[in-house]
Amino acid sequence: GGGVACRCYGRGLRGTMPGAWLPLLLAGGLALSARGDPAAVLRRDNDAGGRCTYSFTVASPGEASCPEAGGVAQLREELAALTARLNRLEGAGGLGGSGPRGADVSGAWSRGPQRTAPAGCEELQRAKERLEEEKGRLEREKEELGRRLESSSQEIARLRAARCPSGTGGVPGPPRWEPEPLSYQELKSERTELPASRLLEETALGRPRAEDSGCGELAWVGEPVVLGRADTIAGKYGVWMKDPEPVAPFTRETTWRVDTVGTEVRQLFQYEAAEQLARGYPAKVHVLPRPLESTGAVVYRGGLFFQPRRSRALARYDLRAEAISAERELPGAGYHGQYPYSWGGYTDIDLAVDETGLWVVYSTEKAKGAIVLSKLDPETLEIRRTWETNIRKQSVANSFIICGTLYTVSSYSAPNATVNFAYDTTTSTSRSLSIPFENRFQYLSMVDYNPAERRLFAWDSYNMVAYPVRLAHA
Repeated sequence: GGGVACRCYGRGLRGTMPGAWLPLLLAGGLALSARGDPAAVLRRDNDAGGRCTYSFTVASPGEASCPEAGGVAQLREELAALTARLNRLEGAGGLGGSGPRGADVSGAWSRGPQRTAPAGCEELQRAKERLEEEKGRLEREKEELGRRLESSSQEIARLRAARCPSGTGGVPGPPRWEPEPLSYQELKSERTELPASRLLEETALGRPRAEDSGCGELAWVGEPVVLGRADTIAGKYGVWMKDPEPVAPFTRETTWRVDTVGTEVRQLFQYEAAEQLARGYPAKVHVLPRPLESTGAVVYRGGLFFQPRRSRALARYDLRAEAISAERELPGAGYHGQYPYSWGGYTDIDLAVDETGLWVVYSTEKAKGAIVLSKLDPETLEIRRTWETNIRKQSVANSFIICGTLYTVSSYSAPNATVNFAYDTTTSTSRSLSIPFENRFQYLSMVDYNPAERRLFAWDSYNMVAYPVRLAHA
């Protein structure tokens, strides 16, 4: 059942034969021995596979030595080395190709199949390009983060210097108060007795005492308090609002926001409170039937009042019905860049609200670019009365109305701007002012007064801010 192995030295023959040949081989070996040939004794052993084999050795009758002795083993070693090398090259992307590897393989294995690997090389090149692009993007983000960090560090240093002034001559200066969020103040007021300083803070933040509830002239504008920040380019400029006279189910805490960068501005974001605005998660998004123009919108008595895009019309969007309930053209009003504020942005028509009702600020060709001020009916948008001022609209950055008086801001980009003009509708006269107004982020695109909170709401380069104000009484 086994096989017979025969090794022959001289020409080096080795092979196996079926067991049926065993008697013949044995007989041949005995015959060689009987003739005096130097045959080796037969060997019987198991091979690597466990089979029984017989082997014998016969000397060559005509050769004293074998010049190729060891050649078979050497050829096997070279073949094994070449096979290993071939496997490594195949793992690296295939045979052939270009460069030293392809040349080595074609020379050492000329009979083997020739293959090329341009797809693999191109894929590696594309991966390298993608990595380089990603590296460049990350480096740009790193630079941007570094600039923001530097800006934040400067802001922190400025705030620290403001809170802890060094004074002169070794005597510390007066303490500087910073208004805190209303929610934080209200929480503490439930637990502690309010000192007089806290009452002053609340007055400045729009919670006036009884004796301060009447109208007056603007006397002071405080430092801006950041309440939220837009995180996309659409929020470079915009408008945020609260309704001073809300209609259920909305409240005075309901906050509204529109990011106004773009040609089809239709989204009105609704927030339950200013804290939700700061987190950036709206409770609802209204989609307006018509796109609005620029940053002149206001919310008043349950409606959003705005200028539809590329028109001199005014529209009222009912926040409960989610539909336009009134629309009327503003006669002769410039629009879409004819008479904007100095910063541009198609701010030709600017709506406003104060203690007395709804207003619109604009200009006409008849007025030759001077500010025109009209009082509106909030239900029908009819004009009740109009005033023409001597303040050129394009010479000021923005405006707001308090107690029937129009106030203008001198610059949208200067850090230390001023409230520079006032026009009193009760006397139809204007006067110059110089009330400090801080443009902290140096791109003021919207300012509106909220009579319920006695604060100015503003949009300053992605940031939604509020300014406390103080009024002087006659």
